[in-house]
Amino acid sequence: MEITRTAVAALVLSATGLVYIAQREDYSERAYPDPVHGTRVATIGYGSTEGVKMGDTTTPVRALVRLRTDASDAERALKRCFSAPMFQHEWDAYVALAYNTGVTAVCKNIDRTGPSTIVRRLQVFDYRGACDAILLYDRAGPVNKPQDRCSHPENRTCAGVWKDRQKLRAMCLGESKP
Repeated sequence: MEITRTAVAALVLSATGLVYIAQREDYSERAYPDPVHGTRVATIGYGSTEGVKMGDTTTPVRALVRLRTDASDAERALKRCFSAPMFQHEWDAYVALAYNTGVTAVCKNIDRTGPSTIVRRLQVFDYRGACDAILLYDRAGPVNKPQDRCSHPENRTCAGVWKDRQKLRAMCLGESKP
């Protein structure tokens, strides 16, 4: 039986993808400062930031509903910049990446003047190259020296980000389940 890729318009984040995001983001009932941006970007639940203020609280059920809503927003935005058909595991990986980095970071290049490496590779159906490009998202804040990259062996502040990118790449390639 041959498995074919599905048109992006028909894809929806799977339960596996949603659980992956929830596990990666972890749950917090109280708003906390974003690790990179501090209190300017208060975060709550499973990584939600829109409209969150320090001091806000939530419940696990409300946080899961909000996670699903936020992930749906990311999906709608990704469907505007992705056109290549995909396997479900590829879609889940890109949605999880966009949920963490923001859709603009996944769709646009660093100076926001053109498409990202992922988008450019998908446009020519270089699926492996697009999955590999997930590893380019190896920063959490400004990079002033090589050690600021999460992938750098001497980085002690965002090694978890690098581990996540490696997991997302493996998910995208269909090599592992979250």
